[in-house]
Amino acid sequence: MADSTLSYEEVSRPPVADSAVVEATYRKVTLRLMTFLFFCWVLNYLDRVNVSFAQLQLKHDLGLSDAAYGLGVSLFFVGYILLEVPSTLMLRRIGARKTVTRIMLLWGIISTAMAFMTAPWQFYLARTLLGAAEAGFWPGIILYLSYWYPGQRRARITSRFLLAIAAAGIIGGPLSGFILQNFMDVWGFRNWQWLFFLEGLPAVITGVAAWFYLTDKPQDAAWLSDEQRRIVIGALEEENRQKPHDAPSRLLVALRDPRVYVIAAGWATVPICGTILNYWTPTIIKQAGVSNLLHIGVLSALPYIVGAIAMLLIARSSDLRLERRWHFALSTTAGAVGAVALTILAHHWTVAIACLSLVSVSYFAAAAIIWTIPPAYLKGEAAAGGIGVISSLGQVGAFFAPNVLGWVKTVTGSFSAGILLVAALVFIGGIVVFFGVPRERQAPQTGA
Repeated sequence: MADSTLSYEEVSRPPVADSAVVEATYRKVTLRLMTFLFFCWVLNYLDRVNVSFAQLQLKHDLGLSDAAYGLGVSLFFVGYILLEVPSTLMLRRIGARKTVTRIMLLWGIISTAMAFMTAPWQFYLARTLLGAAEAGFWPGIILYLSYWYPGQRRARITSRFLLAIAAAGIIGGPLSGFILQNFMDVWGFRNWQWLFFLEGLPAVITGVAAWFYLTDKPQDAAWLSDEQRRIVIGALEEENRQKPHDAPSRLLVALRDPRVYVIAAGWATVPICGTILNYWTPTIIKQAGVSNLLHIGVLSALPYIVGAIAMLLIARSSDLRLERRWHFALSTTAGAVGAVALTILAHHWTVAIACLSLVSVSYFAAAAIIWTIPPAYLKGEAAAGGIGVISSLGQVGAFFAPNVLGWVKTVTGSFSAGILLVAALVFIGGIVVFFGVPRERQAPQTGA
């Protein structure tokens, strides 16, 4: 019987009609998977950072100082860091469907239960458990996308996934402001309690839906035709064949590769920027002269909009040029400049929003670019474990940054010294990636 499998050349350099089939195939994959994963990630970020709005009232009710609040924010990353690698390796073993279901159910239950906190120790415990529950979600999805998309499509598809963070900020700000403004003491519950309950419950429902909706690999996708499955699988197989022969395939080998730690340093810039953007934006806007909670929520969405637009443009440019180093370094530089300006110029809310928008550009664009690099030369167990290690190490900065900012704010009454430290670390991370990632390993010259 003749072999009906399409060769890679037939897939990647087809006549016009076949090219249309390839594009239609990836549109179908994107519509099916990315729509659902996008919604999951919106819920994930909404439940992770809604504490930045809750703290406007929560600190008073639980008796938390700024330093204590910063500690609670940081404790999220303890379990998150420790369980990133095991959770990502588990996804490779049991599949995305079971992994995403487990993660979403646990984080949804914990986030909803935060509505019933009455003491600081409960806040600390809840944040620690929430981080443990969410561990592996981000690197797991990055690994999962590498099962479906070849390298040439990865920055753009990652940027679309990251749009969910922007959507969480755009939706979450006004929504959280609305809840805080209108649910004070409804049925005897404080507004921040309603915030955790109403924004946590959808994750539980979506976790159940993930069990029935997600497909682990293209080979299992009954919703694709035979030809469409061959197109997706063929592109990925060709990408694996074109990886260097010395590409790490075992986790221990990957752990000895210095590029893993270079990429981890680059990834660390993202959660460090996120410390400012996700946990202190409402406070910064309030200090810039805005007192209405709903207005704070609406204004806090603006930096996310700017960051999302910049990310799409930068990711498209990076994919078209197959260039990662310059795109990453310039993105992190924008964030460093925005953070420095925030300490000098942000005395009016309009200037504060402009500075936060530069931080947002770094936050989104750097994340879209950095995660195109590991799958370009890691494979097999090394890809799963290496991505988990990079994500875990990168979050170490996210553990310390909220503590530093909260402590500095408590001691000095200002964020300036802490934000300047953030600016320096973000700039250094960009330089490390620029000089530490070999040009020939940035992206495979393949892809449908």
